Amino acid sequence: MRLATYNVEWFDSLFDDEGNLRDDDGWSGRQNVRRADQIAALGIVFTALDADAVLIVEAPDHNGRRATVPALENFARVMHLRARRAIVGFQNDTQQEIALLYDPDRLTVRHDPRGDPTGKKGSGDAPRFDGVFRWDVDVDTAPDLIRFSKPPLELDMQTEAGTRLRLIGVHVKSKAPHGASTPDEVMRISIQNRRKQLAQCIWLRQRVEAHLDAGDSLIVLGDFNDGPGLDEYEKLFGRSGVEIVLGQDGPAERRLFDPHARQALQGRLAAQPSTARFYIGAEGRYLSALLDYIMVSPDLRGHAPDWRIWHPFDDPALYRVPELREALLTASDHFPVTLDIAL
Repeated sequence: MRLATYNVEWFDSLFDDEGNLRDDDGWSGRQNVRRADQIAALGIVFTALDADAVLIVEAPDHNGRRATVPALENFARVMHLRARRAIVGFQNDTQQEIALLYDPDRLTVRHDPRGDPTGKKGSGDAPRFDGVFRWDVDVDTAPDLIRFSKPPLELDMQTEAGTRLRLIGVHVKSKAPHGASTPDEVMRISIQNRRKQLAQCIWLRQRVEAHLDAGDSLIVLGDFNDGPGLDEYEKLFGRSGVEIVLGQDGPAERRLFDPHARQALQGRLAAQPSTARFYIGAEGRYLSALLDYIMVSPDLRGHAPDWRIWHPFDDPALYRVPELREALLTASDHFPVTLDIAL
């Protein structure tokens, strides 16, 4: 079985309010990319992935005028994908939903959020992801109220062979210092955002712990906007959010596993995998980063898992297929990550 996570940059801009593809020469949400070109590229990428399920980060918007599920299912129909059924969890206000596109012949999937709902005062004990988490992020003995701008998607999944899985799809808040106009403001906002992000990851780790206690087979996947050694603020807090979710400081039998995260943890001088590529206009170059992960619980490591980052400049087999290479570069600023696993 193949599972994937894929951040599709501004997927929403490719659809009209009825969920139909806007296959025309208008500009997409991607810089200097036409809608028709991005749609064609995505069709090539999704067809090549041929996944049983794809977690789509930045899925089409769900609001009073638009709906995520019809848009994704229309996309799957147009591209003749076997992963043709879509499911979404708690909607958000960011125009970037978290959704799963899956093959209903291979998987039975339902939205199954855990944790208790909260009021405005929140809870410090793994509340439901659309609620409020109380956590003292700045060590002033006054708990802060933490919310997810994009609540993680919690799914109960069963394969056609009867294997049960828990899946948590994630798009953790970015640390970018939006609104800062001076170096001091950049530092202040960056530290504040880092604290919030770490609190979100602690919240997520609490949920992981509950699933490990219950003996669940668990997969946590998505875009963390974070990774070991990604920025200088990690030194201030001692660890990244990814390390928190993995349970890196705990015993081996309580840790989640992702080989790319493990490789990054070897240190800055070690070769670093990357799942995203951003153009830095002021510097005239691209910045690569490891942001997307598929983490598995210890029991799933015994099911012959095989990870792959679909980065055309790091994977020679992808580079040798010009149509797919160009499609991966046109479709998004992130590259898909897949997990092939015997279930």
